[in-house]
Amino acid sequence: MVHTQDIIAFIRKTFQEEKEFIPLHAPTFNGNEKKYLIETIDSTFVSSVGAFVTKFEEDFAKYTGAKYAIACVNGTNALHIALVLNDIKQHDEILSQALTFIATANAISYCLANPVFIDVDKDTLGMSPKALQHFLEKNAEIKKDGYTYNKRTGKRIKACVPMHTFGFPLRIDEIAEICKAWNIALIEDAAESLGSYYKGKHTGRFGAIGTFSFNGNKTITCGGGGALITDDESIAIKAKHLTTQAKLPHAWKFAHDEIGYNYRMPNLNAALICAQMEQLNRFLENKRDLANTYKNYFSKTNIQFVTEIENTKANYWLNAILLENEKERDLFLEETNKSGVMTRPAWDLMNTLPMFKDCEHDDLENSQWIAERLVNIPSSVRK
Repeated sequence: MVHTQDIIAFIRKTFQEEKEFIPLHAPTFNGNEKKYLIETIDSTFVSSVGAFVTKFEEDFAKYTGAKYAIACVNGTNALHIALVLNDIKQHDEILSQALTFIATANAISYCLANPVFIDVDKDTLGMSPKALQHFLEKNAEIKKDGYTYNKRTGKRIKACVPMHTFGFPLRIDEIAEICKAWNIALIEDAAESLGSYYKGKHTGRFGAIGTFSFNGNKTITCGGGGALITDDESIAIKAKHLTTQAKLPHAWKFAHDEIGYNYRMPNLNAALICAQMEQLNRFLENKRDLANTYKNYFSKTNIQFVTEIENTKANYWLNAILLENEKERDLFLEETNKSGVMTRPAWDLMNTLPMFKDCEHDDLENSQWIAERLVNIPSSVRK
């Protein structure tokens, strides 16, 4: 039996919050945000050309261990441009997850490609290597040109886009090995996993490109914001070119050599994210402490608290619990939100949405199990 009022009282005590409403994940601005914004305004360089954009890219690459970082307007178009850089085109098939935020599937759709949804592991909430291998062995073949094709549709399976759900690293090294064996490009959707590591290596660094989000509810934020990382210089140069409308360098002439995108992060947003980066380690320590507090509390209940698996370090962006069934989940969601404690279920599975209902998928057994039970609970940095 779930004693929801006890949990609500514990959450209020944990956040020492007397206000009526406790958000799921509120941003924290306690650093140089205002100072850097004023500097940016005074410089008049408020758009995509500015010192803070360059500084952020340098800082972000250094933090993640990547050689290059490209700042984007948001995480969705960072993922979109990553797909474009991998030459994803109409009718290509892209392996991804049904248990993900819709931005993952949307970015694939922007390329007019077809998402194919693979099941996840219960303990990571991310794409299952076993499910991926099983799907490929059953449904795919490598032809004489060296590429992998779907035997049923005849379409090329060109890329795989796993997502590190709620900041919990999935078994990404196994996914990378499978993609290499089948000659499928690996693009990591690391939108939620800044500060998360798999076997000591930051998420987003296991494929050719990794992408991140700095939306208002992320661990660090600049209102919107995103980035892609890579160790390939040619990819980095091309990414910067495409995200700045494919404009050729010239003192005054407007010359463009291909279809480009207005995806470059403005200097105003970069000023904010630079200030947030300075506080990132403190935020992560604070969130880990909160996760341990939750873990200790729920260990004395019949509710499972989601934790990182062996050889990983999660950022605990959004803490999550698993209830007994869908009925208990819905009752918990209703009671907590009615009491001013914001909680949320996992997203509706992508294959259940009208625009993706005809997409191919495996049995999604674990994805469905999780979707019926998971609830995110307040995860803000505590003051």
